Amino acid sequence: MDGRLLVVIAIGLSLAMAAAWYVQRVTRRSGWIDTVWSCAVGFGGAATAMYSAGPFQRRLCVLIIIVAWGARLASHIGLRTGVGMEDPRYASLMEQWGDNAALRLFLFLQLQAAAAFVLILSVHLAAANGAGYPRLLDIVAMLVAMAALVGEAVSDAQLARFRRSQQSATEVCEAGLWRYSRHPNYFFEWLFWCCWPLFAVSASHWSWLSALAPIMMYWLLVHVSGIPPLEEHMLHSRGEKFRALQRRVNAFFPGPRKGGVRTSGDFP
Repeated sequence: MDGRLLVVIAIGLSLAMAAAWYVQRVTRRSGWIDTVWSCAVGFGGAATAMYSAGPFQRRLCVLIIIVAWGARLASHIGLRTGVGMEDPRYASLMEQWGDNAALRLFLFLQLQAAAAFVLILSVHLAAANGAGYPRLLDIVAMLVAMAALVGEAVSDAQLARFRRSQQSATEVCEAGLWRYSRHPNYFFEWLFWCCWPLFAVSASHWSWLSALAPIMMYWLLVHVSGIPPLEEHMLHSRGEKFRALQRRVNAFFPGPRKGGVRTSGDFP
């Protein structure tokens, strides 16, 4: 049953990202891509939580956590896209791809479907763990998940507040959590996926595969599709102000500031 379910989920992810491609081509708003992706991962994770072979209480906990993640992220990105905000990362890619943009975007989104499957596999291994529930590791995993969900929601809200201010046209955000990381939302997104190996670890020799989710997410956010293109855009639009931010604030992991004065991107 588990194997057949995973095959169905993989096909569903591919179809979902094909639909996301179509929506982007019609609306010209790339934010719908990440909205669909978040929903697809949430639905896929919920499906594997409901129908895997693990104990009911474990599956229920996994179900609640992955649905909370998917609902929050999809609604956040969807609301942002609905008011016309465009993701500069996709805009840059489409410009680089030129005349082949449509085809290359389709193939790129199929790669996103494959990445989503890796994440859902981690959720599946957590839900299918036959160990008694709750263990100490399960409690730690729940705390990690809650901290990540709250931290990402707070950092997104702080950035949204800054974007509504007049300062956002020329300044960089250093409000709240953004004083200690240039990308706290990315950090908490990565932290969320760290909970699944804790849920999944067991005597099974397959449980180690759950670690692929946080490893892949870190690589994507820090080295591929997260920080590099976004910071390139910020350097282009904010110049020396963003270079100064890079000198005093960690890129990913929150930590002490390296000096520098308060900027107008702060909130009192």
